Amino acid sequence: MVRFENVGMRYGMGPEVLHDVTFEINAGEFRYLVGPSGAGKTSLLRLMYLAHRPSRGLISMFGADVMLARRQELMDLRRGIGVVFQDYRLLAHLSALDNVALPLRVAGAKESQVQEHVSELLAWVGLADHIHALPESLSGGQKQRVAIARAVITRPRLLLADEPTGNLDEALGQRLLRLFEELNRIGTTVVIATHNQNMVARNPHPVMTLGSGELRVDPPIGKAS
Repeated sequence: MVRFENVGMRYGMGPEVLHDVTFEINAGEFRYLVGPSGAGKTSLLRLMYLAHRPSRGLISMFGADVMLARRQELMDLRRGIGVVFQDYRLLAHLSALDNVALPLRVAGAKESQVQEHVSELLAWVGLADHIHALPESLSGGQKQRVAIARAVITRPRLLLADEPTGNLDEALGQRLLRLFEELNRIGTTVVIATHNQNMVARNPHPVMTLGSGELRVDPPIGKAS
């Protein structure tokens, strides 16, 4: 599903923030992406959700060569990717329900299905009493849950999450991780960038570690390689 070969990335004419990154993620896998602040986790996710092109190397997503893909092809690839951003990126003029419903409406889903599925998911993430609230009236943790619900509502082929539990308490963080794992069980490939080592240890999955722009892949914590 995801293949990187000797990938480098820089912003503008600056130095490389990622260099010689090589890894593969097969369909149906669940991976953590860890590393200190400034290691390049968000930059690697940007490459994976096709928001930035590499400065060198090969990236293949869903079997397509990203470097050769045209604009429409990139748009088609992005439709299979759900993303949870650190800064939420909610539309300020839309309610929680309408923010989460947006991907379904863009895809042409029936409004009756939109209302049912979105209301059910918002209730599951603990926002049943806030479905009509605008983002400005929500706390950081509530905004984060809206962003997570929006990312998973279409059951994407690939889910990328940048610190999805960063503003949540431990209990709610574990509940949302169970949502990610359930999506993974029904076929979604999941990559979570996190600083939460307790979560990584409690819910073992293979770990990709970034340090100084370089990547290594480790077995799940507590399991032999």
